[in-house]
Amino acid sequence: MSVPAKTQFGLPSDKGQKDLGVFLPIANGGWILSSNAPEIDASYEYNRKAALLAEEHGLDFIMAMAKWRGYGGPRKHWQYSLDSQILMAALAAETKRVKVWATVHTLLQNPAVTAKMITTLDLISHGRAGLNVVTGSYKGEFEQMGAWREGVGHDERYDLASEWIQIIKKLWSEESVTVDGKYFKMDDCQSDPKPIAKPHPFLVCAGTSAKGWQFTTDEMDAIFLGGKDNAELASLSKSAKATAGASGRYIRTYTMMNLVIGETDAEAAATAAHYRAGFDEEAMHGMMRAYGFIDSEIGKENAFTAKARSSFMSSHLVGSAESVAAQMIQMLDECDLDGMMLIFPDYHKGIPIFAEKIMPKIRARFPALPLEAAHAV
Repeated sequence: MSVPAKTQFGLPSDKGQKDLGVFLPIANGGWILSSNAPEIDASYEYNRKAALLAEEHGLDFIMAMAKWRGYGGPRKHWQYSLDSQILMAALAAETKRVKVWATVHTLLQNPAVTAKMITTLDLISHGRAGLNVVTGSYKGEFEQMGAWREGVGHDERYDLASEWIQIIKKLWSEESVTVDGKYFKMDDCQSDPKPIAKPHPFLVCAGTSAKGWQFTTDEMDAIFLGGKDNAELASLSKSAKATAGASGRYIRTYTMMNLVIGETDAEAAATAAHYRAGFDEEAMHGMMRAYGFIDSEIGKENAFTAKARSSFMSSHLVGSAESVAAQMIQMLDECDLDGMMLIFPDYHKGIPIFAEKIMPKIRARFPALPLEAAHAV
């Protein structure tokens, strides 16, 4: 069976290279639950500088989550946050090259409103916009604003999301859209102008449950994956591409990684240990409540919360620049990933170090392929 051709989005992965981006710290505290972590204040100024560093140093995309309630704890983790779409529009005007991807929660925003807002982001950025789709797992966060749908369970939220994104795609390409759906109704709905990006702004999701997997491989251009080790991540990446391929589609696979880089492996390990020593148990429980991991729907912790007990809210690599580069190259290679979205304990220090000492090694290891051969990689 032939491998489906990749849709071209102006990313390195179009030609078999690796997409390297930054998950912006739009909420205070970043992605480390620790009183010993570097201060990140969630200000526009902090994020602007991080975005400009990503632009200056040749990273491929910047992305911002969407958040409306923090997790508590001594440092009030994620209590202060910026709006994803407005932030990315501002940063689109500040940058010229790097892709700008905003997050929208399907339970909170009408598809016609989203279509117009992401089109506007695309026009501001001259075709660099992307949309990270989140179907809504933040029960406590949504309940505070009366937006949690008790009658719409986990799997059904993906049915809603399918209807939602299909309407958006039509609004981006058709003159008029009429839909009498289960969740949304459009009556001669029009949305002009259309996005510059073709066939549409880049779409990405992290849906990895059985239902979320199907939604993401059917509708998205990329999927965020996580695994307990390279073997599990490789299996997930291969499976996602096979599932999409069965429908004649190619899906890019990414993972998210927090990089703790030191002058030596020992120094980096000591820094990570320092973060763990300041672990914020109270914020951890706030996070679990927000994600519904301790409510009746799920009822227990999972791999995500187990990782967070190390103080890191995502997978992480620790070591010297040389060691981290080797670990990243091994992961990208063994797991057949198309890229990574990066987190740093201190973005202003970490991005230049990554760009100067690590990224050149990754670019050299995964050079551009002739376009006709790249889709098979």
